[in-house]
Amino acid sequence: MAAGLAALLDDIAVLAKMAAASTDDIAAASGRASVKAAGVVVDDTAVTPQYVRDVDPSRELPIIRRIAQGSLGNKAIIIVFALLLSQFVPWILTPILMLGGLYLCFEGAEKVWERVSGHHEEAAPVMEEGPDAEKRMVRGAVTTDFILSAEIMMIALNEVADQPFWSRAAILVVVGLVITVLVYGVVAVIVKMDDVGLHLAGKDSPGAQRFGRGLVRAMPTVLEVISFVGMLAMLWVGGHILLVGLDELGATAPYHLVHVLEDPAAAVAGVGAVLGWLVNTVCSLLFGLFAGAVVVAIAHVIPRRRGASAPPAADATPEGVGAERPES
Repeated sequence: MAAGLAALLDDIAVLAKMAAASTDDIAAASGRASVKAAGVVVDDTAVTPQYVRDVDPSRELPIIRRIAQGSLGNKAIIIVFALLLSQFVPWILTPILMLGGLYLCFEGAEKVWERVSGHHEEAAPVMEEGPDAEKRMVRGAVTTDFILSAEIMMIALNEVADQPFWSRAAILVVVGLVITVLVYGVVAVIVKMDDVGLHLAGKDSPGAQRFGRGLVRAMPTVLEVISFVGMLAMLWVGGHILLVGLDELGATAPYHLVHVLEDPAAAVAGVGAVLGWLVNTVCSLLFGLFAGAVVVAIAHVIPRRRGASAPPAADATPEGVGAERPES
C-alpha cells in the first residue's frame, strides 16, 4: 500500500511539473506574442482618447468601459475564427496577415500624409450631436477596435502557430485579456490626467499648483508623442509583416536585401544585436511607408487630383441659346 501511495504521489508530482512547465510556456509565448503586437497596441492607445474629446468628464470612464467591453467581445469572436482557420486551413493565415499588414501600412502612411499636408479631419464633439451620439460613438469605436483587435490576434497567432491547439487557444486568450486591460487602463489614466491636474492646481500648496498646471499643459504633448510613436510602430510592424509574408510566399528578394544590410551591423562586437535590430526595424519601417504610400495614393491623392483637374460641368444651356434675337 505504501509503495502504491508513493508511486501515486510521484505521478502527481510529475503531472504538476508538466502543468507548471506548460504554464510557463504559455506565459512566455503570450509575452512574445504581445510584444510583437506592440505596434497596434500603441496606436490603439493613442487613438482611443480622441473618442472622449470634449465629453462630459463624468461620462469619460463609463464610455471607455463600454468600449473595452466591446473590445473583449471583438477579441472573443476573432479568437474563435482564428483558431478554426489555423487548425483547418493554416495556409490562409499568411495572406490574411499580409492584408492586415498592408492595412497597418496604409494607416501609418495616411498619418504621415496628414502631417505633411496639414490636412486633419476632426470629429465633432459627442455632446454637440444629441442624446444618441454616445451610443453611435461607442459603436464606431468598437468597430474601429475590431480591425485593430483582428491585427493584434492574428499577429499573436502567427507567433505561436507551432503550438498545440489548446495552447494556442490559451495564449490568445491571455494576450487578448492582457492587451485589452493594458490599452484601456492606460487610456483611462490618460483621459483623467487633465482632471487630476486641475484638482492639484486648486490646492493651497504652491508646489501642487505648479505640478497640476504643468500636468494639464503636458497632456497634449503626451498624446502627440504617443500618436507619433504609434504611427512609426504601425509602419514598422506592417512593413515587417509584408516582408516576412513575401519571403514565405517565394518573393525572397526584398527580405534578402534587408538581411544583407542587417548582417554587417549585427557583426559589430558588443552592440551587434542592437544595431542589427535597428537596421531590420528601419528597413521594415521604410518598406511599410512605401507600401502604405502606394495605397494612400490610390485611395486618396490620385482621385482628389483628378477631381481638381476635371473641367467644370458645362451649363446645360450654352450662352446665348434660347435668348431672343434683337429685331432687325
